[in-house]
Amino acid sequence: MYSNYPGYRQVYSYPYYMVPYVAYPYRYGLNDISSISWLRQQPISGRATWTEGGPTTQCGIPWSTNEYMTVAVGENAPYQCGQSMKVRNPSIPGREVIVTVVDKIAGVNGNRINLHRRAFEALGANPSIGVINVEIIPEPDLEEEKWGKYLIEVVRTAYPNWNVTEYKSVDKSEVSPSQTKETYEFILQSPQGQITLRGNVTYNPETDKVISFDLSEV
Repeated sequence: MYSNYPGYRQVYSYPYYMVPYVAYPYRYGLNDISSISWLRQQPISGRATWTEGGPTTQCGIPWSTNEYMTVAVGENAPYQCGQSMKVRNPSIPGREVIVTVVDKIAGVNGNRINLHRRAFEALGANPSIGVINVEIIPEPDLEEEKWGKYLIEVVRTAYPNWNVTEYKSVDKSEVSPSQTKETYEFILQSPQGQITLRGNVTYNPETDKVISFDLSEV
């Protein structure tokens, strides 16, 4: 519950604390982790809060991107607008989301992120908690699996009311000199439960042109 005062917004949780007022409801964590080594491709321990988003962002990318699987990062964080990251809830095995950077926040350290509420909930967290410990996996891991990212967009379109909480590469094979096939497995969560999908994409490795793709529940 919020109570507005001129210039500030008070968050009623224990312990009570005051944070600067912003135009839309960012929630900041209680503790500051100021020392971090940004080792690329390595999980980074951090803290995640949540927001309902707003009509504008510093990146010019709407919070509704990727079915609201979006995040704001600190202005000095080593992420660019539009980049992706995996965010993992270490307290619940298998709970991960892949989010897109859509906004930046001044005065926030590199290992502090602000997820859209839907992404926060997809990690199995109750918004009433306000802040959780997370592990952040930078984009290079995802770039190595670019066809997995391609299939994620297909999955999100085909299953609009489901959140992709985890995915992994299952197989990669050469069909012919001009055709490579990659297979990925996706775990989706919704209030109705959990399902697993398997997706295949066949492409020309020289031109990166997609030849075919398919999805099936397993």
